[in-house]
Amino acid sequence: MTTNTAISTDADVASDVAFRPNRVPLGSPAYNQIAEFLYEEAWLLDEIRLADWVARLDTDLRYTCPVRQTRPLHQHAASIVRTVMHFDETYASIRGRVGRITDTRSAWAEDPPSRTRRLITNILVESTDNPDEFEVQSYLLCSRSRFEETNLLFLSCVRHDLLRRHGASFKLARREIIVDQTVLGFPNLAIFL
Repeated sequence: MTTNTAISTDADVASDVAFRPNRVPLGSPAYNQIAEFLYEEAWLLDEIRLADWVARLDTDLRYTCPVRQTRPLHQHAASIVRTVMHFDETYASIRGRVGRITDTRSAWAEDPPSRTRRLITNILVESTDNPDEFEVQSYLLCSRSRFEETNLLFLSCVRHDLLRRHGASFKLARREIIVDQTVLGFPNLAIFL
């Protein structure tokens, strides 16, 4: 019995490059640094090290989560409604939220804090015209529990980021979060995605 083994040809590689001409290859130094940045970010958020997380944000940050609607296939491109947001944040507003959570007793939505686990997968990196900026797409699956609940709540989404080199690491300059659900399974979005 013989088995068919797929072998990449030069034509396959050329086709992939044509499809994603600015792709940063898996395993390259830039890709590995960006993946590590995203994994560390997830760990900081899960450990509620919010001040350390804010230090990884650029001061011109835009952090958004548009609403999704269910549309027929021929209207699929219009299923993301960017004129209505679950949240539309800046660096200043996120610093304010983090300060409210960590420095005051008025952030009841996260006191006691949620127990979360963020799983990051399917990281795609593309270079931009600026050699110090990268467009990054990643999938996030976030589990959340609070109080003595026996059920975990889940939220899945795709994130479109702009990462900017900053010294030996990066800063998050833009994040758009596209949640897979039209009706959120979380009681609130008081956590960061």
